[in-house]
Amino acid sequence: MSFGFVAFHYPAPEHLDEFVQECHKVAEAARRQPGFESVAVWVTPDGSAVVTTGAFESEEAFLAASAIGREMDATPEGLSDLEIRPREVHFLVSR
Repeated sequence: MSFGFVAFHYPAPEHLDEFVQECHKVAEAARRQPGFESVAVWVTPDGSAVVTTGAFESEEAFLAASAIGREMDATPEGLSDLEIRPREVHFLVSR
Protein backbone atom coordinates (compact mmCIF):
# COMPACT_ATOMS: atom_id res chain seq x y z
CA MET A 1 0.00 0.00 0.00
CA SER A 2 1.42 3.38 -1.06
CA PHE A 3 1.04 6.65 0.82
CA GLY A 4 0.75 9.85 -1.17
CA PHE A 5 -0.32 13.43 -1.27
CA VAL A 6 -1.78 16.08 -3.53
CA ALA A 7 -1.05 19.67 -2.57
CA PHE A 8 -2.54 22.81 -4.07
CA HIS A 9 -0.35 25.90 -3.72
CA TYR A 10 -1.32 29.45 -4.57
CA PRO A 11 1.78 31.53 -5.31
CA ALA A 12 1.53 35.22 -6.06
CA PRO A 13 1.56 35.70 -9.85
CA GLU A 14 4.89 37.53 -9.71
CA HIS A 15 6.43 34.59 -7.83
CA LEU A 16 5.02 31.73 -9.94
CA ASP A 17 8.28 30.83 -11.72
CA GLU A 18 10.34 31.07 -8.52
CA PHE A 19 7.79 28.93 -6.66
CA VAL A 20 7.82 26.26 -9.39
CA GLN A 21 11.64 26.19 -9.28
CA GLU A 22 11.54 25.66 -5.51
CA CYS A 23 9.00 22.84 -5.95
CA HIS A 24 11.33 21.12 -8.43
CA LYS A 25 14.23 21.37 -5.94
CA VAL A 26 12.10 19.67 -3.27
CA ALA A 27 10.93 17.08 -5.81
CA GLU A 28 14.53 16.25 -6.70
CA ALA A 29 15.38 15.76 -3.03
CA ALA A 30 12.35 13.48 -2.64
CA ARG A 31 13.53 11.32 -5.55
CA ARG A 32 16.66 10.42 -3.56
CA GLN A 33 14.77 9.24 -0.45
CA PRO A 34 14.23 5.57 0.49
CA GLY A 35 10.73 4.41 -0.35
CA PHE A 36 10.23 7.04 -3.05
CA GLU A 37 7.77 6.11 -5.81
CA SER A 38 6.82 9.28 -7.69
CA VAL A 39 6.63 13.05 -7.57
CA ALA A 40 5.33 15.68 -9.99
CA VAL A 41 4.91 19.43 -10.23
CA TRP A 42 1.94 20.77 -12.19
CA VAL A 43 0.73 24.30 -12.97
CA THR A 44 -2.87 25.10 -13.86
CA PRO A 45 -3.26 26.55 -17.38
CA ASP A 46 -4.12 29.98 -15.99
CA GLY A 47 -1.13 29.90 -13.59
CA SER A 48 -3.30 30.46 -10.52
CA ALA A 49 -2.20 27.27 -8.74
CA VAL A 50 0.72 24.90 -8.54
CA VAL A 51 -0.21 21.29 -7.78
CA THR A 52 2.38 18.93 -6.37
CA THR A 53 1.88 15.19 -6.08
CA GLY A 54 3.94 12.45 -4.55
CA ALA A 55 3.85 8.81 -3.56
CA PHE A 56 5.99 6.71 -1.25
CA GLU A 57 6.05 3.02 -0.36
CA SER A 58 4.62 3.75 3.10
CA GLU A 59 3.56 6.52 5.42
CA GLU A 60 6.83 6.03 7.29
CA ALA A 61 8.83 6.61 4.08
CA PHE A 62 6.78 9.74 3.40
CA LEU A 63 7.36 11.05 6.93
CA ALA A 64 11.11 10.45 6.61
CA ALA A 65 11.18 12.28 3.28
CA SER A 66 9.09 15.07 4.80
CA ALA A 67 11.88 15.72 7.27
CA ILE A 68 14.15 16.54 4.33
CA GLY A 69 11.44 18.82 2.94
CA ARG A 70 11.17 20.63 6.26
CA GLU A 71 14.91 21.32 6.14
CA MET A 72 14.22 23.00 2.78
CA ASP A 73 11.33 25.03 4.30
CA ALA A 74 8.80 22.94 2.34
CA THR A 75 6.16 21.79 4.76
CA PRO A 76 2.58 20.63 4.26
CA GLU A 77 1.31 23.21 6.71
CA GLY A 78 1.79 26.93 6.65
CA LEU A 79 2.31 29.56 4.04
CA SER A 80 5.55 30.48 2.32
CA ASP A 81 6.56 34.04 1.54
CA LEU A 82 5.74 33.33 -2.12
CA GLU A 83 2.14 32.21 -1.55
CA ILE A 84 -0.92 34.46 -1.29
CA ARG A 85 -3.17 31.97 0.50
CA PRO A 86 -2.67 28.79 2.51
CA ARG A 87 -1.99 25.63 0.60
CA GLU A 88 -4.41 22.73 0.60
CA VAL A 89 -2.88 19.31 1.23
CA HIS A 90 -4.68 15.99 0.90
CA PHE A 91 -3.07 12.72 1.98
CA LEU A 92 -3.87 9.52 0.12
CA VAL A 93 -3.59 5.77 0.65
CA SER A 94 -3.63 3.38 -2.30
CA ARG A 95 -6.08 0.49 -2.24
